[in-house]
Amino acid sequence: MTNRYEHDVLVIGSGAAGLSLALHLPDHYRVALLTKGELNEGSTYWAQGGMAAVLHNRDTVDSHVQDTLAAGAGLCHRDAVEFTVSNSRRCVEWLVDQGVDFDLREDIPDQEFHLTMEGGHSHRRIIHAADRTGRAISEVLSERALARGNVDIFTRRTAVDLVVRDGVCRGAYILDQQSGHVELFSAGAVVLATGGASKAYLYTSNPDGASGDGIAMAWRAGCRVSNLEFNQFHPTCLYHPRAKSFLITEAIRGEGGRLLLPDGSRFMDAFDERGELAPRDVVARAIDHEMKRLGLDCVFLDISHQPREFLTAHFPTIMSRCADFGIDIAAEPIPVVPAAHYTCGGIVVDRHSRTDVEGLYAVGEASCTGLHGANRMASNSLLECLVYAESAAAHIAAHHAGGVTPATAPAWDESQVTDSDEDVVISHNWDELRRFMWDYVGIVRTNKRLQRAQHRVQLLQAEIAEYYGNYKVSNDLLELRNLAMVAELMIRCAISRRESRGLHYTLDYPDTLDQASDTVLTPDNSPR
Repeated sequence: MTNRYEHDVLVIGSGAAGLSLALHLPDHYRVALLTKGELNEGSTYWAQGGMAAVLHNRDTVDSHVQDTLAAGAGLCHRDAVEFTVSNSRRCVEWLVDQGVDFDLREDIPDQEFHLTMEGGHSHRRIIHAADRTGRAISEVLSERALARGNVDIFTRRTAVDLVVRDGVCRGAYILDQQSGHVELFSAGAVVLATGGASKAYLYTSNPDGASGDGIAMAWRAGCRVSNLEFNQFHPTCLYHPRAKSFLITEAIRGEGGRLLLPDGSRFMDAFDERGELAPRDVVARAIDHEMKRLGLDCVFLDISHQPREFLTAHFPTIMSRCADFGIDIAAEPIPVVPAAHYTCGGIVVDRHSRTDVEGLYAVGEASCTGLHGANRMASNSLLECLVYAESAAAHIAAHHAGGVTPATAPAWDESQVTDSDEDVVISHNWDELRRFMWDYVGIVRTNKRLQRAQHRVQLLQAEIAEYYGNYKVSNDLLELRNLAMVAELMIRCAISRRESRGLHYTLDYPDTLDQASDTVLTPDNSPR
């Protein structure tokens, strides 16, 4: 028999977006918080650099807004940027109140925050906790959620699909990974805080759970998606055969790190007058160009001119991780390559994080608020999570007064399915998807590459649909199904954009059009 749970609010995802939203909800709401693994395993936990915010009189809201608009290559929504940035100080204050211990300057007596510089910013405005900012935020918010008597935390749960009845989201089917059975969660409001889809690519800085689950479920439920062609590749991930998904924070370049070719020569000045502090899309394309031009496996990032004491204080995680592979960053450069890092597009939402389906909200990387445009500026993502989570929680509290209406959905029927003895098929399909997305929908694109990718993803989806309909669902199968769907949406968005802008660069249309417009896809079952 299918387990059934009833809550006022169902939050799917336990990163900064999901945790902060749950904590902002009124105490009398019963909240279910679902995480695919355990707490502190998502993308937030691994965020190194920090969070952008306007925190002193040497900086201004307008300056942060202008920097964001410039990085977004003409596609940011100014109202979303101004809304986000104007709330940045309050979000930092809220995090401090929760107990997050950000770094302070040691050179002045009045306990001012230590702020660092990152690409695209005109001021030092990145607040951080050494190079473990995401971990500090995630651990504190997790502790707060665990201490809240109204928040029920369910671990090892994978969302299958949303339950929509009469145009209203009433809950979701959820796989309990331990029992293997699918459960029904009913709720008055459902929040997708499921993160991005960078696992679509062979090389990524993201943890394994970044499989686009929320985007795919929202699309199947009738929600529009937008700007999924803009996939941000972080310029610098550690290159080592045993170093899986380890990002070298942008703050290294903010503190004077230099990108070098194997002969020790710098190359970024030939691509952009800002050099290593150019926006991420510029730096990633420059590295990709040099690697292809010279047939390199990697380039190098050198911060060894900084004192060892400085590096130990500000980059302890990177120093330790690199040391595990025999690299002393105080004495030698770090081998780096670009890797898929952030999904700038996603589910279309408004200022309150509402989607096209009543009762369904999307927050964080799964959403498209208009903040990032064609290229996310460094360290704006944690800020977006917190600002929109607070806004969504306020809207839920004002319009969903508690008291869940049980979902009039049938129990999950698995009576006709069988256990699969061909799990190798899932593994092979995973590998094929991630390789052709890397080769054909990567940093530099062409019409022919995108058409090849579209053909392959359609064949893959047909195989997955047959598999999904006949075998018991598993976490791997659900992730593969979702990521193949999101990959198709990425490809469709990329094919429809006949220009190069921000993170989308195509050799067939190298110029940027004068008129900027969003790419919006609408499913056949959309309420609009």
